[in-house]
Amino acid sequence: MSVIALHRRTAIAPRDDSVAERPVIHLRGVSKVFGQGPDALLAVDRIDLAVRPSEFVCVLGASGCGKSTLLSLIAGLEKPTVGTVEVAHRQTSLMFQEPALLPWLTVERNVDLPMRLHHVPAAERRDEVDRLLGLVHLQQFARRRPHELSGGMRQRVALARALAQRADVLLMDEPFAALDAITRDVLHDDLTRIWEQTAVSVVFVTHNVREAVRLGDRVILMGSRPGRVVLEIDVDIPRPRRTDDASVATLAATIIDRLREEISVHGRP
Repeated sequence: MSVIALHRRTAIAPRDDSVAERPVIHLRGVSKVFGQGPDALLAVDRIDLAVRPSEFVCVLGASGCGKSTLLSLIAGLEKPTVGTVEVAHRQTSLMFQEPALLPWLTVERNVDLPMRLHHVPAAERRDEVDRLLGLVHLQQFARRRPHELSGGMRQRVALARALAQRADVLLMDEPFAALDAITRDVLHDDLTRIWEQTAVSVVFVTHNVREAVRLGDRVILMGSRPGRVVLEIDVDIPRPRRTDDASVATLAATIIDRLREEISVHGRP
């Protein structure tokens, strides 16, 4: 399999790696090929990525650059063709753009389901459901069904259900992309609050540059065809952040310029 040389990575505000903890997620030289022969598609190419405990990492790139494939590899839904993926004895949970709630179950029973499947005792499940619904501010909607909730509320239920899996690694695949700007802004605040309270490690895939800068400790920019890491940026902007903060807008503009370079080299997304 022939590959093209990896673009040089450029870091903004590099961190002191001497104090870094052992990664909870570690990808070394990971490539993924779909198909065989002349129809084979090299989706991601020689990805190196390490995520530290309690770190919030946003993966950014144009459509079709391999962001979702990267999440699937971390989650174990796909196996790498080349390289290694290590998740250091952690429970992972995956959230998608669609909340995928079971419509015939109430909110509390949707959140309860992962624990029921893992045979957690009933009393323990009830306490945990109460705690998680409190965390996402949905206690008063516990007995409602998904069709009675707004899109943002359904995603909060999906987040509570993901945490009910006792995950300490949360993988999120554009979970807010289908929501309006105001709802998305509120959920950014909610997610940041929950992340700070739970100390979960987050890998958050998005194509929205300002969303990535607002949420992430670090932003990973992927180039396309095949997907490669071309830029890693430490976001040294104090929290809390807002999408319209000048510092967020300035860093986002820098990333957008590089993203445009990638699109111009590899064609339109």
